[in-house]
Amino acid sequence: MTPPISSQGFKRYFVNTSWLMGHRVLSMVVALFVGVYVARYLGPERFGLLSYAGSFVGLFTALATLGLDGIMVRELVKTPERRDELLGTAFWLKAGGAILMWIGIAAAVPFTHNDTQTNILIVIIAFAIIFQAFNVIDFNYQAEVKSKYVVYAQLVQLVVSSTIKLILIWISAPLVYFACVFLLDAVVHSVGLTAMYLKNTGKVWHWKWRWETAKELLRDSWPLILSGMVISVYMKIDQVMIKEMLDAKQVGLYAAAVRLSEAWYFVPMAITSSVFPAIINAKKQSEAFYYQRLQQLYDLMVWLAVAIALPTTFLAPWVIRVLYGDAFSPAAGVLSIHIWAGVFVFLGVANGRWIIAENLQYIATIRSTAGAMVNVVLNILLIPNYGINGAAIATFFSVFVASHIAFSFINKARKVFVMQNKSFLRPVLWMVGR
Repeated sequence: MTPPISSQGFKRYFVNTSWLMGHRVLSMVVALFVGVYVARYLGPERFGLLSYAGSFVGLFTALATLGLDGIMVRELVKTPERRDELLGTAFWLKAGGAILMWIGIAAAVPFTHNDTQTNILIVIIAFAIIFQAFNVIDFNYQAEVKSKYVVYAQLVQLVVSSTIKLILIWISAPLVYFACVFLLDAVVHSVGLTAMYLKNTGKVWHWKWRWETAKELLRDSWPLILSGMVISVYMKIDQVMIKEMLDAKQVGLYAAAVRLSEAWYFVPMAITSSVFPAIINAKKQSEAFYYQRLQQLYDLMVWLAVAIALPTTFLAPWVIRVLYGDAFSPAAGVLSIHIWAGVFVFLGVANGRWIIAENLQYIATIRSTAGAMVNVVLNILLIPNYGINGAAIATFFSVFVASHIAFSFINKARKVFVMQNKSFLRPVLWMVGR
């Protein structure tokens, strides 16, 4: 018998999801229009350089996050009494990870064809990653299903960031100033999270480091570190390869389309972040109830992704022209292709939570490696012949392999592969039934 969902528990998760979704929708709208304004001001080439710098840093951010995000939420849900030692240990682990990231970037830059300006952009954006250590506060509020406190901090960040960008456009600021906004964002966000924590929860100076806790966290997270590095490759390498194989202008065109496509990725992240504690609790009650909730999550992910992708495919030329102008019109083809990768990105986010719930982090490494290999190989084959549209095709197939096909080859994940197939069939059966 399926355990009933208590009205109080449902209300708690619903309110938490509403806070996250409300903020994400607002952020998407504001960031979209401000981002479009920035792209129009910079033009394809300078916008491409800024996007390239962000993507280059993104290749190494997994070293800074250390794969701790989902692990921390899981541990805080299971053992809330260990909050101070978990948060303190994770904070210093992430600070150390930022140093590793810097070492990786310093080692990689000499192998690029970057000029001095591009390297300056990379350094500024990379410096901002140091402040992500304060994101451990976010994990605490995810575990407590109190994301409204994180939303307060993010709203302040959104207002400050958007205002500064508009001012920079108004005063005709140079490109490097827009890179500095990345750093400002990180500082404002970390200060906001700390203020919320001090006001509503506890004292950051009560956090404590424990070697035993660090070893415990890293023992579970190291496969996710490798997975995160590989994920960074197949999510960010396209813009880096376009810059090396084509030019900065093509990166700008590609990035403009991708930003519209990826703007929707907040949806699965917000939903899964909020319901993950419920899925963990369902597992404690019964295996059947646990997989029932997981199937419902997969169904929802597919429905939402298809509902976004279908109209975007046909409206892409109009959307690009209205938002970015004629200078960015070649980006329409990229948008109509790249938007379908979202179906598997939505599922991939849900899969990531299942992997953590089952403590099968090695699967994340396998699937991400498969996706990265497909992406790199297809980029090499397709970009010279099809340009930025080829990069979009490579992204679609890499995410398809990583989030779906790879699970069919792993015994412990085959059940998830079958559940995903059911989710794909439900929209088709619904349309046929009508």
